[in-house]
Amino acid sequence: MADFHFLRPLWLLLILAIPLMPLLYRKARQSDSGWSRVIPEPMLRPLISRFGQSGSRTRSPVLAAAAALLILSIALAGPAWRQAPTPLQQQNDSLVIVLDLSLSMLSTDVEPDRLTLAKRKIRDILRQREGSLTALVVYAADAHAVSPLTDDRKTITGMLGILDPVIMPAAGNRADLGIARGLELLKQGAPGKGRMLLITDNVRDDYQDQITQQLQGSRFSLNALVVGTAEGGPIPLPKRGFIRDNGDIVITKASPSALQHLAQSNGGRSHQLTIDDTDISNLGLLAEDAEDWQESERDLTVDRWKDDGYWLLWLALPLILIGWRRGALAVALLAILPLTPRPALALEWSELWAREDQRAPEMIAADPESAARRLEDPQWRGSAQYRAGNYDAAVNSFASDDSPRAHYNRGNALARSGKLEEAIRAYDQALEAQPDMEDARFNRDIVKQMLEQQQQKNDSGEGNDSDQQNDEQQDQQQQQDSDGGSGEQSQDNQQGDQSGDQQQNSEQRQQGEQSGNQDQEPSSPQDQQQQRSGQADGSNETAEQSRQAPAELSEEPLTQGQEQWLRRIPDDPGGLLKRKFLQQYQQRDTQPDEGDTPW
Repeated sequence: MADFHFLRPLWLLLILAIPLMPLLYRKARQSDSGWSRVIPEPMLRPLISRFGQSGSRTRSPVLAAAAALLILSIALAGPAWRQAPTPLQQQNDSLVIVLDLSLSMLSTDVEPDRLTLAKRKIRDILRQREGSLTALVVYAADAHAVSPLTDDRKTITGMLGILDPVIMPAAGNRADLGIARGLELLKQGAPGKGRMLLITDNVRDDYQDQITQQLQGSRFSLNALVVGTAEGGPIPLPKRGFIRDNGDIVITKASPSALQHLAQSNGGRSHQLTIDDTDISNLGLLAEDAEDWQESERDLTVDRWKDDGYWLLWLALPLILIGWRRGALAVALLAILPLTPRPALALEWSELWAREDQRAPEMIAADPESAARRLEDPQWRGSAQYRAGNYDAAVNSFASDDSPRAHYNRGNALARSGKLEEAIRAYDQALEAQPDMEDARFNRDIVKQMLEQQQQKNDSGEGNDSDQQNDEQQDQQQQQDSDGGSGEQSQDNQQGDQSGDQQQNSEQRQQGEQSGNQDQEPSSPQDQQQQRSGQADGSNETAEQSRQAPAELSEEPLTQGQEQWLRRIPDDPGGLLKRKFLQQYQQRDTQPDEGDTPW
């Protein structure tokens, strides 16, 4: 019980009302509720209580009511002493944090220095935005993405400790390049409104104009978080003293007014960095759809304290019945009626609380044949039929809709049923309606190869071999199907969600090329582009080679010699990130700005 605490302790204030209950009860008994104005006193006295007396003796309900109030207050306070895994909230909100990593962030005008406070604030923001999509970009003379948009805050938190100006390939203060890099991340497919947060001490006027031009016409806003003071401070370097310019110690000053003007010009707000969460609240950095719970694409969970106060309601119910005797029978009937036998209805409990499109993925995964009989939406029914292996029926179900997704799924079902030419026409219809549907384009190319090889085999007289090869290539096409059916959505949800089949088959597509991403689906257009490039590299392979999975990892413990070799590898994540930034800087060939300063 060392972890016992209350989730909502303010509800315990209801206990203060218990001493007042006897006084309120006595006052209620002495009052005649105004009946004396309409009923004569001799007739009223036997009916109601006055001056603490009544026509018949009654037991006071104060004790039972006080006990019920005590139990209810504890239950509402949320007693908790254990944690349970809870699906992580996937919010439709994107934030790119652009962090100044120039030498000026080492200034000590705030304790311990500007950069340390900025990294602490980033940790606070990530904790407040748990489950939301957040990215991190750093800049000096050039800008680099530390992490793309991700809902796993540990990815960014683990990199904060190694962020230091010394890992940047060149000194400078190019805030315009940092905003440009953050804008690229948002344009790559950020869901929701999308916004950026600039954490710095100052931005030059000419860079402000360039930033405003970059954000002009976009749907993304810019907020600013000011680090440092207007009085400024020196910049210390380890074992080198303070940075000097022509013999004078450089004093870098923060400019809250300049950052406020920049933020207001781009649809955002500016605030001075605070120790508490005041700046986070005023800038509105919490997820805008904090009440919109969605299933995380990577099935992430988080341990949350479990509210066990509802068990106390069973103790409070008998006490409430005692204190309210006249209504006790009605309450007892309401409690007993749900337990009485009821006629069988073709309605499940889950159908009362979830729509069909919310229940369909789970139903299809559990029993596709049963789901095919029960689902009414033709697209979801086609998904279940596809999963059950009834491809002809799935083709008919998908044909009821003229959307690109329906044509794509119909092409998958036709390909699995061996109707390759019709499948190609279905993929063409999907691409005609949505030219950027890369999954349809990839599957169409695979089916075309299957059809050409089948025709070549038929022309050479090797009919039996072609049948076998066709079956193998259909297995390959099954691995390439990014959605055999359960990725279909209802009319309201068709464009936003992806199904379990799409995730599963996307993982299968990656197994031959990207062994490091076997357990998750690409979450950004960059990942999808890498995935497709890996697929293109192996398109000339045979179907049997495409099906080969990477070798399984050995679970045997390492030998003593292997462990010694591993210990020789230096643990230097900062050096790895430094080399990555240097390579990007050299590839881009970023030219220095004449007006920029080294700090």
